[in-house]
Amino acid sequence: MGGAAAAFFATTRGIDTLQVGMIGELNYASGLIDLLGVHPIRDAQEWEDPWAGIDNLVKDCPLHPYAKLNREDIRTALSEFLSFLASGALPYAVLPQRNVSVITPAGTLKKTYAVPETMKNGIRALEEKAPCLVFDFKGLKGFSSRQIVEALRTKWQTLRACRLTFPDAGGELFSEQLARRLDRPETRMQLATAVREQIRGEAFVGLPAVIGLYRSGEAFEDLQRQIGLPIFEIPLLPPSVAGIRLRHLFEQHLPVRGVRIFSQHRVFDAESLGNGAFRFQVGSETPQFSVQAKKVILASGRFFGKGLFADRKGIRETIFGLPVYQPADRSGWHRKRLLDRNGHGINLAGLETDELLRPLGIDGKPVFSALHVAGSILAHQDWVRQKCGSGLAIATAFAAVRAAAMDLA
Repeated sequence: MGGAAAAFFATTRGIDTLQVGMIGELNYASGLIDLLGVHPIRDAQEWEDPWAGIDNLVKDCPLHPYAKLNREDIRTALSEFLSFLASGALPYAVLPQRNVSVITPAGTLKKTYAVPETMKNGIRALEEKAPCLVFDFKGLKGFSSRQIVEALRTKWQTLRACRLTFPDAGGELFSEQLARRLDRPETRMQLATAVREQIRGEAFVGLPAVIGLYRSGEAFEDLQRQIGLPIFEIPLLPPSVAGIRLRHLFEQHLPVRGVRIFSQHRVFDAESLGNGAFRFQVGSETPQFSVQAKKVILASGRFFGKGLFADRKGIRETIFGLPVYQPADRSGWHRKRLLDRNGHGINLAGLETDELLRPLGIDGKPVFSALHVAGSILAHQDWVRQKCGSGLAIATAFAAVRAAAMDLA
């Protein structure tokens, strides 16, 4: 998310941009855009107002990456990015001053900042506690309407679960497969007929987030019209269709804006040139070509994105060999309890930066003047537990690009 956001922000500022990286990570995104949902972690305190939460977070954790950004920069970054998604036919719903609660596939409720329009009706249904019918599909693992209804029974008594057989499908089902089929009008017609037959006076209908892949907006509106009630998607476990939709949008619309994307490539070697620029050896399985860049935004993620690597000797950054903030020894990586409320020391590992998001060396000074950092590889944040992943990625990408652009001709 951080790399895609950085590429977008760079193109809006007229910067010639090339993006290298395994963008397939986005398949594992929920599709929700979190700004800040929880702080302090140990108290599991949720915030209705994410901006007030950020103020408290920065006060309590002055090394958090949000502390290097002002509120207006975060607002501008989110506004520009959400406008870009809308221009790519993937609009998001947002209430600027507050978080909203969405249903998770486990039947819990999660605070988030912005949701795809296809999930918006679920917010209203939950707030009104309106009669609602939640569907799942026989053979689709990781999503149970019955589990959702049972988990929310004390909070939402007018929920009802129903299981359907997906049109012309049998055996084990996969979410991307269903989404592709629902891009077809004939499949939507069959599904709408099956849904209508199960309605018993409900005011809303909830379904797993598989309503279309390439034309999700069109598929959603058509299915809703045929069912005759407001419908909404419920996020799925990864790999999720909502994340795949984001990946497709970036792959289709960033090149139109001039970004050259090498999505199944990686950097094998980085060389700092005497004039402050960099030369990279890039390829898929082996180095295939070199790229020279005046400025670089490093948004390679943590362990899953392979921006960080851990072995028995410690945690290291994989491209430039930059110093990594981490616990003094491996005994500080993890607490004894997996779900410890305080989180784990390794979750705060990453790169420390100055105010321009340039990574710092062991002497506390920027290692390279032309290198800036964005996203989850930044130190002193636990985005999973703080519920701030996408917001942090987008906002720091905005700030990193702005800093990098300051002295570009």
